[in-house]
Amino acid sequence: MLILGAGQVRQALDGAESEVVEAVRQAYRLHERGLTELPHSVFLRFPDSARNRIIGLPAYLGDDTPVAGIKWISSFPGNVAAGLERASAALILNSMRTGQPEALLEASVISARRTAASAALAAATLAPAGPQTGVSLIGCGVINFEVLVFLSALLPELDTVTVFDLDRSRAESFAARCTARLPGLKVTVADRVEDALAAHRLIALATTASTPHLAVESCRPGTLLLHLSLRDLTPETILAGVNIVDDADHVCREATSLHLTEQQVGNRDFITASLGEILADDGYRRDETALTIFSPFGLGILDLAVADLVRRTADHLGLGTRIPDFLPG
Repeated sequence: MLILGAGQVRQALDGAESEVVEAVRQAYRLHERGLTELPHSVFLRFPDSARNRIIGLPAYLGDDTPVAGIKWISSFPGNVAAGLERASAALILNSMRTGQPEALLEASVISARRTAASAALAAATLAPAGPQTGVSLIGCGVINFEVLVFLSALLPELDTVTVFDLDRSRAESFAARCTARLPGLKVTVADRVEDALAAHRLIALATTASTPHLAVESCRPGTLLLHLSLRDLTPETILAGVNIVDDADHVCREATSLHLTEQQVGNRDFITASLGEILADDGYRRDETALTIFSPFGLGILDLAVADLVRRTADHLGLGTRIPDFLPG
């Protein structure tokens, strides 16, 4: 059994944004071709703490070098006030020859970066006719920081960032961190969420909201909303937008904005396409007048793709701890 901690996972992934995006792109393409197995995620909730949850994401990713495994990720929003990370996770990779577990990886880093890579890939794939020079980040946590790093890698014209968080001091600290990591960007803190929504035609939502709360009238025509937190938008907003998802069957669950919309109208006709379909069709063009909404549920195949990249890089660099007697003899 190979065990890789958070520092080793970071070492394998730092500076590898292009490789991570390509792994995510390939996973979406394989999913579109039917070369994956993706059971519904399992949500463990707690009767006395509705905001907390732990999710199990089993998956299989086929092709020439198939991989199978499961991510077990918790989200405890109260951790942030205690100075802890909101999310923590572990991921197990299984042998496709014997089924035995053969690698255990710290997975919150993997989860954040595959989410960011998916968002950046969507921004590049659903790009408008002109350059994308600015982005608004609503929710100043780990996910949106990684989103900015990946957007900067895929959108070289990006030069301006507007950030907003309900906690002003958190937003200011986040802005300083962004500037330190990417000194070529101009980063400003918005006083109101409406100002952030109006600032740019590319917006990433990564909040801890559990119910719809956001009015989007301030958005410019032709805005692309990267709806990563999945529960910010009302059914009315979803119905008025052009909706792109990663997988309709997965995203229309667990009280997401799209699930609430499906329950309201009784169908999924409001979903235009999946990102995998668009990646397979070079002819797609974004509507420059409508609000386009990318709502990715976060498929376990993306975790597997990035985890396999980490494992291969770790093998090359000699990272990790190997426990030869982890399994019974």
